[in-house]
Amino acid sequence: QVQLVESGGGLVQPGGSLRLSCAASGSLFGLTTMGWYRQAPGKERELVADITQGDNTNYAYSVKGRFTISTDNAKKTVYLQMNGLKPEDTAVYYCNVRIFRTVYWGQGTQVTVAS
Repeated sequence: QVQLVESGGGLVQPGGSLRLSCAASGSLFGLTTMGWYRQAPGKERELVADITQGDNTNYAYSVKGRFTISTDNAKKTVYLQMNGLKPEDTAVYYCNVRIFRTVYWGQGTQVTVAS
């Protein structure tokens, strides 16, 4: 079993910053990638950013230069530092981890960007 606990969402004004965290626990042997997805109302879930165990990162074009994904030294917690937030970043953000060929999802955390 794998558990993912997310935190850090909330309401922020345009131009503000938030930091999301996702702590993974349980059977993590074979973990290859950790990442963040988001889903806005009426839209499909989309990749925001992900990071491999070798620290290779991948970002959606819309967040490049504003968001930074990282992990802790144990590579069991993944962070998403979000700067320069825009109203279009409003969505539920989901943590995602891949262990071998299985994908696990967090429960989601709401991020709302509004003045």
